[in-house]
Amino acid sequence: MRNEPRGAADGAAPRLPLWSRPGYLIRRLHQIHSSLFFEECKRFNITPVQYGVLTALHHRPGSDQVTLGAELGIDRTNVADVLERLSRRGMIRRARSERDRRSMIAFLTRKGEASMNEMYAHMQRSQERLMAPLAPEFRPAFMAMIIQIIDGNNHLGRTELRTDFDVEQMSARKSKKARRGTRKPARRTAPR
Repeated sequence: MRNEPRGAADGAAPRLPLWSRPGYLIRRLHQIHSSLFFEECKRFNITPVQYGVLTALHHRPGSDQVTLGAELGIDRTNVADVLERLSRRGMIRRARSERDRRSMIAFLTRKGEASMNEMYAHMQRSQERLMAPLAPEFRPAFMAMIIQIIDGNNHLGRTELRTDFDVEQMSARKSKKARRGTRKPARRTAPR
């Protein structure tokens, strides 16, 4: 199947069949997101996955590798590597779990909390730039469709992502914060 030419009036070549493949488009969108994230957050020398771990520990302090892996959809080995890198930078601290002495749990340090808060506006700008080509009224539907695809295929990933959170509630909180002009993520106080 061949897609219609992009800008046929200006003589542009037809798009390759790749443009009709969702996997290709999602991979390309991920590349674009990574580029935007690194551009906006370059002075912090941190990856999107590392920022994700900091965010998870901000909301769920004392999480272990298995919990973090489920929150972020990455395997335990990668979580361990990310935690080691963040620990070397003084952004997290690790300790033995009181409940299970075999398990190591992690917490943000003051430096980690401060770095995450300082980075937040830059990270958010990368998200806004990613979504900028979509009209604001289409963004919630786009997000809902992405989540629906992930939910429907989550069991097929190398690591299953924890998806038992309320997206509508999360979006409502984000909208409320945006109206107030708050940039810092809310701290979750309830124990896991």
